[in-house]
Amino acid sequence: MASKRMNNRYMQLSWAMIKTGIIGYGGGPSVIPLIRYEAVTNYKWIDDEEFGEILALANALPGPIATKMAAYLGYKEKGTIGAIVAVLAHIVPSGLAMILLLSFVQYLSSAAFIQGMIGAVTPVIAVMLGMMAYEFGEKAVKGLGKYIGIGFFALAFGLLQGIKLHPAIVILLFLGYGAFHLRTVAALQRRKEKKKLRDVQQKEGVTRGLD
Repeated sequence: MASKRMNNRYMQLSWAMIKTGIIGYGGGPSVIPLIRYEAVTNYKWIDDEEFGEILALANALPGPIATKMAAYLGYKEKGTIGAIVAVLAHIVPSGLAMILLLSFVQYLSSAAFIQGMIGAVTPVIAVMLGMMAYEFGEKAVKGLGKYIGIGFFALAFGLLQGIKLHPAIVILLFLGYGAFHLRTVAALQRRKEKKKLRDVQQKEGVTRGLD
């Protein structure tokens, strides 16, 4: 029974990564919503918060983002073997498809129906990315607060589009602040709780003195 469950988990990883590799038309950005659906919604391997954290770290590391996400999910579920299975399932089918279609690339790239397919699928990818960005943005505002969250959106946009700073540097900067922010909030919360406890103890002491 345990062996059957293990095999099912490998099958889940393989099937999920095959789908994201084949259907993820357009590269890394188009694959991310598909991986999120499989990992968070379909199989519930991780939650949205963890997915956002891994997505940020994957952006900061070198290499294709989709394979890094596949490796993480495989490793989380089944260790090293799971990571290998997930990565191979993600890249092998699409790689084979590329090899099979290689001789037709010149023809397909200029064919009218291929251009139509590209034009038709682009809005779908844009909507998927927009929905994911909105959900992450909503979580960021709830976690950091409305004004800090909006300010960070504006700051990130300025760094990425205005200064043209490399995304990995921006991610590392925000990760660093996030760690500082959490530590600061936790320290303030502890101080608030200690003050509340002292006030209660003082109030109890005054009450006992009156008795």
